[in-house]
Amino acid sequence: MPASGDEYVAEGSDDDLPRASGRAQARRANREDAQNFEVTRTWDLLTEGADGTITGAVEGLLEASKRKRLLKDTTPLQRGIIRHLILILDMTLAMNEKDLRPTRYLLTLLYTEAFIREFFEQNPISQLGIVGMRDGIAMRISDMSGNPNAHLAAIQKIRKEEPKGSPSLENALEMSRAALFHAPSHGTREVVLIFGALHTSDPGDIHRTIDSLVADKIRATVIGLAAQVAICAELVSKTNDGSRSNYGVVLHEQHFRELIMAVTTPPVTSQATKSANSLLMMGFPSRTVENHPSLCACHTRPSRDGYLCSRCSTKVCSLPSECPVCGLTLILSTHLARSYHHLFPLVNWLEVPWAKAHRSKACFACLKDFPAVPPRDQWNSTSTSSTSSRYECPICRHHFCIDCDLFAHEVVHNCPGCQSLRMQTSLMGETETQIDNTDGGTAQSQNGVNVANGDMMRLD
Repeated sequence: MPASGDEYVAEGSDDDLPRASGRAQARRANREDAQNFEVTRTWDLLTEGADGTITGAVEGLLEASKRKRLLKDTTPLQRGIIRHLILILDMTLAMNEKDLRPTRYLLTLLYTEAFIREFFEQNPISQLGIVGMRDGIAMRISDMSGNPNAHLAAIQKIRKEEPKGSPSLENALEMSRAALFHAPSHGTREVVLIFGALHTSDPGDIHRTIDSLVADKIRATVIGLAAQVAICAELVSKTNDGSRSNYGVVLHEQHFRELIMAVTTPPVTSQATKSANSLLMMGFPSRTVENHPSLCACHTRPSRDGYLCSRCSTKVCSLPSECPVCGLTLILSTHLARSYHHLFPLVNWLEVPWAKAHRSKACFACLKDFPAVPPRDQWNSTSTSSTSSRYECPICRHHFCIDCDLFAHEVVHNCPGCQSLRMQTSLMGETETQIDNTDGGTAQSQNGVNVANGDMMRLD
């Protein structure tokens, strides 16, 4: 042992000295980064109003989020409004992750129920089926049907089941392809995959399955819950003419809902899949009530009310459906009307600047009071998403609030101002709309052709 007065010599080789100095430099750099780090306080961006509250700033943020949902392409395009869609759910161990609250599995089931309701609300003459991936096999959750209640009941049954095993994308796609095999050519064939895993365990060649989907003209849409997977990107690219726009990876819960709700809009018909115009025979039966219960042909259940097929008088309990005897498509006229807005969407309304805000003091639809017009020197300092919280229809020139804007574009798909205009029927059988502009002029639209909003007609 060295004496107490001797100089201390560190044990170890000289090779450890540069390593120690490197760690010291790293710690020093971390301290400098911590000193230069700036904390972003989002609440500092909120400004108080004249009344001393932040109500106006919060309303502006909410209005901006609502407006973001409305800004979409409204170009009239040819779309397939008769859809045949298979929804594939991931029910494997990867769905137990809690990065999406409460878990991926429970949140997926919750959004699936909302998707089913919205899908049949926007596509009432379409068909839907659900397939699950669990423990290396594909399981049929619900058959192809146009009844949303049957699919919702099937989702409730699998809610208590625990996810387990690994996914088999090949088995799920093969089962979906078999379910879509008998879909008629005048409708679309689609597969929507909600995929939470990062791998797939397949018994065969999945690339051959993807080629079969392309040959059968089946489009695939993938919603990833973890990260982008190469085989899913290849699936989307090959079934959508080289485009990967139908592949989205979830960022958070709200983004997950936006991705799955975007599927409710019918896909645009591609140039390669366009077919010649053909007539489709449909029946429009009326609801009848009998004195005594009788069996329906769709479920063999006794009931007094139902619908009789227009061709063979077979009784079915709900619409839309396909006659079990003669195969005639049975729908209501309102079902066609609800599908029509996809072909001619309602145009986006324009934000009204303060210079034109004096023309209206309340919303034309709900009569909600608009904010008062401030002095001219304060027009540029007002921090809201819309300078005046007014939105103008470019056709009828009426002003609406953001809530009516959202309701008109997402629910009714019609403009209240355009619907209230005086309609004129010409001698040629065409429908003309006379629009009184604010500038004193008039504009006419014939059957909604020369205007962007094709749903503004009202036939008396």
